[in-house]
Amino acid sequence: MQLILASTSPARLATLRASGIEPLVVPSYVDEDAAVAEVEATSGPLSPEEMVLLLARVKAEAVLELEPVTAAAAQAEAEGVLILGGDSAFVLDGVTYGKPHTVDAATARWHAQRGRTGHLFSGHWLIHLVHNRPATSGVGAGSGVGHVAVAEVSFANDISDAEIDAYVASGEPLEVAGAFTIDSLGAAFVDSIVGDPSTVIGVSIPTVRRLARELDVEWPALWKR
Repeated sequence: MQLILASTSPARLATLRASGIEPLVVPSYVDEDAAVAEVEATSGPLSPEEMVLLLARVKAEAVLELEPVTAAAAQAEAEGVLILGGDSAFVLDGVTYGKPHTVDAATARWHAQRGRTGHLFSGHWLIHLVHNRPATSGVGAGSGVGHVAVAEVSFANDISDAEIDAYVASGEPLEVAGAFTIDSLGAAFVDSIVGDPSTVIGVSIPTVRRLARELDVEWPALWKR
């Protein structure tokens, strides 16, 4: 069965590939700030869990009618395809952080989180699409299923200012939630993780397996090797 990844994240793609899955990447191009603002305008501020789950669902639903998805679903016929949307946020001292985008913001975050412990929230939303319609069987029939995985991340307390400057200058932390990675240059600055490490990368493999089962899809059906 084909898994469609509604994300341009190289880390999510690499993690799925390492798990034996070769996703079809279909970017959602969702305006995340607008999606969150629309909901908060009527229901009030979202918690980190609510925010990442909302954005994961919006991203998955945004690609439902795009040509690469409909073509893949048509080719799969009765088997259908799975669409995965994801989003992440890092929380430190009760403050939620997404991607810093700028050098100054990333540098400030690293000075604040050096020697500290925070939590990475990773939202997942999975839709089973059959004949270009959400599947009519399974727990999430008609809409999909979602879950938020959480991992505790502790940073080294001996990171020097020069190391922070060099890491930020690499550009890596600018476009990742929390301004850090554990699968590339940032790994040297993380002392420990409590929870599933793939959660911190942005796609919890155990979580996706369980969501697939809720939609009556067994995990080995997604393996491409």
